[in-house]
Amino acid sequence: MFRKNREKIFCIGFNKTGTTTIEKVLKDFNMKLGDQAEAERLMPQWCERDFNSIVNYAKSATAFQDIPFSLPYTFIALDQNFPNAKFILTVRDNDDQWYNSIVKFHTKLWSVGDNPPTVHELKNATYRYKGLAYDYIKHVFNTPDDDMYNKTLLIKKYTAHNDFAIDYFRVKSDKLIVINASKKKDYFRLCNFLKKEPLYDDFPWENKTAEI
Repeated sequence: MFRKNREKIFCIGFNKTGTTTIEKVLKDFNMKLGDQAEAERLMPQWCERDFNSIVNYAKSATAFQDIPFSLPYTFIALDQNFPNAKFILTVRDNDDQWYNSIVKFHTKLWSVGDNPPTVHELKNATYRYKGLAYDYIKHVFNTPDDDMYNKTLLIKKYTAHNDFAIDYFRVKSDKLIVINASKKKDYFRLCNFLKKEPLYDDFPWENKTAEI
């Protein structure tokens, strides 16, 4: 039987904010992580705001990161259903750094040229399922089809998500930690937050080109 009060760790930072590094930290602490491929296939449910499906999936393991856990609003449903859960919000040094990182990476994955992927390329990308890439950009950032990587809109949503998460947990400050994986001191802050003894003297570097 599932127990609501069991340990849960959710990394709720947007993709390209060091979430794969956090995944490595959690794995090294022998935490059971959810199957990322299975989780990412819940993107359509998130688009419909069907958080029940996401909550049910979250019963399958201890720790989770990236889609759909990194998407706006999901953390509210998770907090309501897992009252003892802890949340890790990963951020970059600045907004431009995050924007440039996600655009460069998506261009490498799905564009045939040096420009960001077009609507056609996103809709035909076969990551997890055909069109997930389009669903992600369109439904998270609400950008127009003729300017899918509009810098103003992407950064606006990135900052809004971070600000909203911080404000939501303002009255539950012991449940949220904001982490920058490029800062050595944040590794020790994270270990303390998780009540784990540090295994390294800095974040273990990890990069996985498959994530979006």
